[in-house]
Amino acid sequence: MRQDSSTANMIFPVARLVSYLSEFMTLEPGDLIATGTPAGVGMGCRPPEYLVPGMQLRLGIDGLGEQLLTTVAERGQPQDS
Repeated sequence: MRQDSSTANMIFPVARLVSYLSEFMTLEPGDLIATGTPAGVGMGCRPPEYLVPGMQLRLGIDGLGEQLLTTVAERGQPQDS
């Protein structure tokens, strides 16, 4: 496990984030809002560890479930071999 935190530690409450985002986009069931990172961010590792194409990330919320995501290269960016 790389990170473990709670929405209670967020700078802005979830309801405020959803309200703000809803002002300029439509949120659909299942949408994921990436808000930043709790302690454990890769930049603070020695040496730093960043996301690279092909990495798998498991995001979970207790009592709700998990999502398994695979990172991909940004369009137009070279892929590491």
